[in-house]
Amino acid sequence: MKATALHLPTFKEAPADAEVVSHKLMTRAGMIRKLAGGIYTYMPLGLRVIRRIEAIIREEMDAAGAIELLMPVIQPAELWMESGRWEEYGPELLRIRDRHQRDFVIQPTSEEVVTDLARQDLRSYRQLPKNFYHIQTKFRDERRPRFGVMRGREFTMKDAYSFDRDPESALVSYRKMFDAYHRIFDRLGLQYRAVAADTGSIGGSASHEFQVIADTGEDALVYSTGSDYAANIELAEAVPLLATRMAPTQPLTRTATPGQARCDAVAEYLKVPLDQTLKSIVLSTETPGAQGQPPKVTVWLLLLRGDHEMNEVKVGKVPGLKGFRFATEEEILEHFGSKPGYLGPVGMKKPVRMVVDRTVANMSDFVCGANEVDYHYTGVNWGRDLPEPLPEGQVGEVMIADIRNVQAGDPSPDGQGTLAIQRGIEVGHVFYLGTKYSQAMNATFIDENGQSKPLEMGCYGIGVTRLLGAAIEQNHDDKGIIWPASIAPFEVVVCPMGLERSEAVREAVDRLAADLQAAGIRYVVDDRNERPGVMFADWELIGVPLRITVGDRGLKEGLLELTVRRGMVTHKVAPADVLAEVQKLLPTL
Repeated sequence: MKATALHLPTFKEAPADAEVVSHKLMTRAGMIRKLAGGIYTYMPLGLRVIRRIEAIIREEMDAAGAIELLMPVIQPAELWMESGRWEEYGPELLRIRDRHQRDFVIQPTSEEVVTDLARQDLRSYRQLPKNFYHIQTKFRDERRPRFGVMRGREFTMKDAYSFDRDPESALVSYRKMFDAYHRIFDRLGLQYRAVAADTGSIGGSASHEFQVIADTGEDALVYSTGSDYAANIELAEAVPLLATRMAPTQPLTRTATPGQARCDAVAEYLKVPLDQTLKSIVLSTETPGAQGQPPKVTVWLLLLRGDHEMNEVKVGKVPGLKGFRFATEEEILEHFGSKPGYLGPVGMKKPVRMVVDRTVANMSDFVCGANEVDYHYTGVNWGRDLPEPLPEGQVGEVMIADIRNVQAGDPSPDGQGTLAIQRGIEVGHVFYLGTKYSQAMNATFIDENGQSKPLEMGCYGIGVTRLLGAAIEQNHDDKGIIWPASIAPFEVVVCPMGLERSEAVREAVDRLAADLQAAGIRYVVDDRNERPGVMFADWELIGVPLRITVGDRGLKEGLLELTVRRGMVTHKVAPADVLAEVQKLLPTL
């Protein structure tokens, strides 16, 4: 292919709203063009990368036994009402009406549609297992689209859905997809981790995220230094940092702490370690009242160590706390008699339900708010000053649960090594759904005993267009993008010097192009009438893995220049050896 047949709108400057490297470089390299917030036109070079990613995904999905189809972007609301997600999904679900005032959604995902398909077509155990997939446009009405293609509103995803007869078979399908995802991301040339994850709005019971390692990633990934344990921080188990509780050694004392409303400030003022203080977080839940009556509000007090942070995903799974919100100032004053900053479990005005973090349950002689401005209690102890929490797993007014984010250096939950944390970009997700959708939508099959049973389902997604941004965040330098060869728009760019002036250069370029084409190597010849500096800068920005420079001087010496984009290392190679050298280098790039 010749560059003059392409559209190469490169730019020296990035748009003002570009916050991350991938957004800046994709725009400067002419791969995307913004149409509206979170909505982009994929320009020819960007589309070439997308098609490479899609091809790899298709090959591995087909090899794993999945069957490709294509489900609609527009879906009838009735299916979403049937599954219960019409109300549950939230404002990210874009709801529309046609001219007849019938409700539809612009799909963010396709569980409902594929379940409807399965209940029509998969009626017998003899038809199972089945795995359907598609690569399709999606839309999620993000409140704040940002980071270019990594958090857009319109994007492309690969979705797959497996159907099985029982949980054991479903987990076999899950494992096939898990292994296929490893092959896909290996072929894409990315550094990644597969981590245990929360199931989120999709639902289900088992889940792994595939995270591309990048400092700019939105997700915190937790892994053990001594084992293969890995999890998203939302799911990473925090083990108790105190094995047992020490006996009290201090009396309960109301202590003045004027103007000290934060745990770190209190610790510094009292000259005690921060990990001896208690953080109080007040939440509320609501249950519907009788007809015409306001909802019943339950106030909760969560207790964490002063140097720990609440994990909202974990909190939402505590019995009774699903759908929680942060308490209002009025609710706090009513139950504690003080404004935030001085709250604690001792001497409350009204009883609340209490959730104690695992580590806090084993603390003694700790510091907490006294429910009075400018005062805290020191020497607080369980059993003496506060009711003894129920053993973990038991539900009551004071119960123990894992409700905090892990920290680097915490013991690994599997008992091997300690935890480390790195940033990542989620590019794939596998879920074991079970019967969440099949039961709600009556998708059943007849088993070998003639009994009707709900289909066991799995769900497997890959963010196709997000992968462009993730790959760039991991592969770039100060000159531009460095594409892995497997997904680059071209594997090789040929840059002739003086193409219009030199017959020798033209003949050499033509021979080289013919050799590259015959070898099945994706190449482009930059036949534009541009200065070498402009030519090189453009292709370094675009990120083609290999550059071959052809000029009269080199040809007279019997040499061509072969430059590897990663590291910008240049080799002098004889024309007869260039193809072999390219073929040797590409699998490593």
